Amino acid sequence: MYRVLIADDEGIMRDALKNIIESNFGNECELEFARTGRAVVELAGTFRPDIVFMDIQMPGINGIQAIKEIQKFSSQTKFIIITAYDKFDYAKEAINLGVLDYLTKPVKRALVVSVLERAMKEIDAERKKRSDSLKIQEKLETVIPIVENGFVNSMILQEGNSSDLSYYRSLLDIQQEYAYVMLIQFGQPDEEGEGLLTAPVGMSVRAQAFYPELCAICKEFFRCIVGPIMTNRVVLAVPCEENTQEYAQRIRIIEQARHMVRKLGGRFEAKFRAGIGKTYRIEELKLSYGDAYRALAQSTSSVAHVDDLAARGEYVGDYPDATERRLFQQVARADWDGARQTANQFFDWMIRNYYDDKEDIQLKVLEFVIWAERDGFMNGNIEKYDFHSRKDYLASVLACPDYTALREWFLQKLEAVCRQGAARREEQSESVISRAKTYIDENFSKELSLDEVSRVVNISPYYFSKLFKEESGENFIEYLTRVRIAHAKELLKRPELSIKEICLMSGYSDPNYFSRIFKKQEDVTPSEYRERL
Repeated sequence: MYRVLIADDEGIMRDALKNIIESNFGNECELEFARTGRAVVELAGTFRPDIVFMDIQMPGINGIQAIKEIQKFSSQTKFIIITAYDKFDYAKEAINLGVLDYLTKPVKRALVVSVLERAMKEIDAERKKRSDSLKIQEKLETVIPIVENGFVNSMILQEGNSSDLSYYRSLLDIQQEYAYVMLIQFGQPDEEGEGLLTAPVGMSVRAQAFYPELCAICKEFFRCIVGPIMTNRVVLAVPCEENTQEYAQRIRIIEQARHMVRKLGGRFEAKFRAGIGKTYRIEELKLSYGDAYRALAQSTSSVAHVDDLAARGEYVGDYPDATERRLFQQVARADWDGARQTANQFFDWMIRNYYDDKEDIQLKVLEFVIWAERDGFMNGNIEKYDFHSRKDYLASVLACPDYTALREWFLQKLEAVCRQGAARREEQSESVISRAKTYIDENFSKELSLDEVSRVVNISPYYFSKLFKEESGENFIEYLTRVRIAHAKELLKRPELSIKEICLMSGYSDPNYFSRIFKKQEDVTPSEYRERL
């Protein structure tokens, strides 16, 4: 079907063209008519013609001007100029506008039929080209996720080589030299409220249905390459221009990830978390994946960046990797009560399955203890490392007369790591909060924001707010308000100072607001407080 618009102020000409088209093309053409230049432009906006027979000399806007206006919103329309004047200037301008043909009145039937057939062939060719392009696009939409999954598998989950990287960079048009990994985890919150997500297998099955939409949402927030579903996790590789994440950039990434996680959680029946790794060269993306994994493992926040917090292979058989993972998560969090229970579960599994393989059990105990200590050192839970600190470990393990003694040694070493970690964390948290409070105490009289203080202590605002509340028992605003009001109470003892002056000296610019806050804290206004004094 072709939409044909006939624009001519002469009724005889309009009828003649109508008869020629209907007698030669029947129902192939849908016809509309216009008598003025303005009318043809307005009608073209709603009718969207494929072909326009345009008379140059029409009342008001002439044909050339009308063509220019129509081409602004309908670039595919074919124009056939009809005029009683065979003027070279008109013909030249029409050619510059890309019109299909230039006919002079009176037009011959054969010529009209011929030019229409030529226009229809061009339209058919363009439609086929668009159709083929859409088919290719549809195929690409199917292929691109496969290519992206291959990139993630090759460069992050496996040991990708330079030829793999070159191949994927070409296919995915990756121009950047650097990237970081964001690890998305989804599931149901655990009953103990530790921030862990459970039911991974069930969520993996359900995620197959919403995976395409999950990818689309992730790409709304980040220009990323999305990996496949891995149990209840999805890897995002985010290319970037620079090899570092400055503080402001890191905060933007975290905030963007939090918005993305909220949207995912609101769209699908699951809770989502995100762990973010540091930026590395693309060929070193596996390191960023390890960062992101560690950020998830060591935090209960919905979004965790490895820089805000202080990997492994695949097991075969019935190895209790979930128990092992939980143990090291608990040790990393310095949760000795949980770690003791999990360590006993793992030890029981070894005794139950490999009772006669004492050397293997001894090796695994040594391995776990050394892992725990090294992870504690790498994560900042253990402050100092001495090369000779483990010189008696092997002898002590071999000297254990039975599994009871070996278990006791195992638990003793893990407890030491947890105790040191707890003390170190408390010390570090107290140091951060102490520095923050010192800064607040020294700067409360000026405008002070959570973002400014978190920048001073080099922690993201979200994590700083959470840490401040946990360590202080009150949030940032509550503490700042308490400091300001305490200072104001001291200033109110000085009669030479006006309420307005005390307001400004206490960090408030609006006396009315200052009065409301003061009364909320002290149950009296500043003036009433001064009168009591």
